[in-house]
Amino acid sequence: VTCPQWIAYKYNVDYKPDIDDTNLRSQLLFQHEPILGNCHIFDGNSLLLSRRLHNRQVELVSRTLSRSIVKITLHFSKELQPTHPDCVRYYNILFRRTLRQMNLKQIGRNYYEDRSKNDFASYKLEVLPGYITSILPYENSLTLCADLSHKLLRMETAYDLIMKIFESNVRNFKEKVEKELVGLIVFTRYNNKTYRVDAVSWDQTPRDTFIKTDGSQITYVDYYWQKYNKHVTDLSQPLLVSQGRWKKGQRLMPRSPIRLVPELKIVLICKYLIVIAYFPWFDHNGNILIFRNKNAQRELKRWHFRLNADFLSVSGRTLKEVRIFQRDESADPLADWLKGSKNTSLLRAMALNDWVILYTRSCIEIAHSLLQSLRKVTPAMGMTMGRANMYEVNDNPSSYITTLQRCVTRYTQMVVCLLPDDGKNRYDEIKKYLCVQCPTPSQCVVAHTLGKPWSLLTVAAKIAQQMNCKMGGALWKVETGLEKTMFVGIDCFHDIVNRFGRHLIVEVYLRVSGFLSGALSSWFRNVPHAPQSIVVYRDGVGDGQLQALLDHEVPQLVSYLDAQSTHSTPNLTFIVVKKRINTRFFVSNTDGLGNPYPGTVIDMVLTREQWYDFYIVSQSSRTGTVTPTHYNVIYDTICLDPDTVQRLTYKLCHMYYNLPGIIRVPAPCHYAHKLAYLVGQNIHQEPDKSLSDSLYYL
Repeated sequence: VTCPQWIAYKYNVDYKPDIDDTNLRSQLLFQHEPILGNCHIFDGNSLLLSRRLHNRQVELVSRTLSRSIVKITLHFSKELQPTHPDCVRYYNILFRRTLRQMNLKQIGRNYYEDRSKNDFASYKLEVLPGYITSILPYENSLTLCADLSHKLLRMETAYDLIMKIFESNVRNFKEKVEKELVGLIVFTRYNNKTYRVDAVSWDQTPRDTFIKTDGSQITYVDYYWQKYNKHVTDLSQPLLVSQGRWKKGQRLMPRSPIRLVPELKIVLICKYLIVIAYFPWFDHNGNILIFRNKNAQRELKRWHFRLNADFLSVSGRTLKEVRIFQRDESADPLADWLKGSKNTSLLRAMALNDWVILYTRSCIEIAHSLLQSLRKVTPAMGMTMGRANMYEVNDNPSSYITTLQRCVTRYTQMVVCLLPDDGKNRYDEIKKYLCVQCPTPSQCVVAHTLGKPWSLLTVAAKIAQQMNCKMGGALWKVETGLEKTMFVGIDCFHDIVNRFGRHLIVEVYLRVSGFLSGALSSWFRNVPHAPQSIVVYRDGVGDGQLQALLDHEVPQLVSYLDAQSTHSTPNLTFIVVKKRINTRFFVSNTDGLGNPYPGTVIDMVLTREQWYDFYIVSQSSRTGTVTPTHYNVIYDTICLDPDTVQRLTYKLCHMYYNLPGIIRVPAPCHYAHKLAYLVGQNIHQEPDKSLSDSLYYL
């Protein structure tokens, strides 16, 4: 991207009375376009102009549609050079504006073409094609990252779903509706916004009133009619509740719940898109199609923006294949590790002498089939298996818990629960009891996963491997080349029960010293000497939170290590991991463009000048494009060279025991995610510390 080389001028914008609606703020401000000029970028609070106004403070008066007077004051803030970081933010706003001028609709963060949607009426689905765009500064220049995005919508609305369940005359109607709707992301067509359904309010209807920002009261019926010209006919329907989003600069304030009327075309968004239509980016001349629009071109020319139609070429290299070591031999890294591990002794195989199987009456045959299959696959792995104590239970959670209280002792090594279905409440109660109240490694298996005789041995081998890990065993290892080094993974998960009181500041400024204390305690229980080096992989943070990590988390770790060390303080490397990126890499070959090979590293051109960062493509993909992972080393006293850090990171992507293959992030990161997910999604309490020496959360 070639950007303007002139100085831009930033103004802060105030409204009296204050206006919450960003669109209305924009409409009121640009009633004065003759004064401001047509070369402007507005983000709702500040204005960027290509020329300076005559006075440092300018007062304007605008009128709303109801003829109310609003006073607007522009305060000069500062001059911005073309390379100033704030300019990049405004340039991204400009590009999003060009998409709106092309009549694309914003859904969430991206923009979609409603006119080009594909309907799949027989499946009651529709696919909206759209675009992801972002401008970022890299080593040599600004670049435009442009990608396709598809939104999969159900033609069935929330109201249709509620009425379908109501007409089916189910006994637990309200519970069924909540199970189907709570947690879903919905799309409201009347304002093109997305919301997460956090609850269904059965004691509220569209006839109820709420207080508007100006202090007046209005019913939901009247509000939607006045604001969106939408008429509500069913006055007894419940309302959907969404906790909404924090406003900028108000994350420590409680969020105001938003109530939605299901009847008003509230469309359900599907999580997965399996088949999409081909949607080309470029025309036959190599021009980007979305910016061939005349309105878009006119807007970009005002700011002297020019786009190079060619892809940005970068150099990369492919790391050597990683050797996987089990007890007796090394495995081919490109082979299916699971097949090899069924016939090869595990790196550290555990003896299973005292264990329990719980099953329901409908699953008795499956339980015995599972037991027989485990006895067939475990000898080759090096696992010895004693007789299992088998107990029949009812399918309700209380029956499982009562039986566990009776049959699990302090000598029990493993509990296997065969579940008739994937009901969340039952699973949560079992895990809560066995992780908190009676700490025992456990394996829950849904019966239908064992229903195919031809795959039973493969599934049993996978279950045996998980059980081995949960008891403290290990499946394989890689050679890292480092001695006396501890690897730490940190990730966050929002507790779905306590999310209403959760603030971002709690997530960013983690009490990492407490976590490190537990990790070191586990280290000393298993290793006789202190670690010389600690490598931390931190997931779950964005670029805007890097300074918070440097100001809070890293100093906590350094201070704790200094205080705890009696001799020499361990060296520390802190690496931030980013999975959610839009960057994609392609390799040119005889067939055109293809995915890079696993182990591809890119550490130039698309890296930041002020960062120590790199990309690794760790996985392969036969369909679609493979997504790289971005790594940023923000603190380093181990002083490893970049090649060693990259090789180490790639090797750790092979150490996730729940998948016989390579994952996108280093295994400690993904283990941290699994543990955070278990606590936030299922048990909602801190697990017992006696389990912390094993991978009980797999």
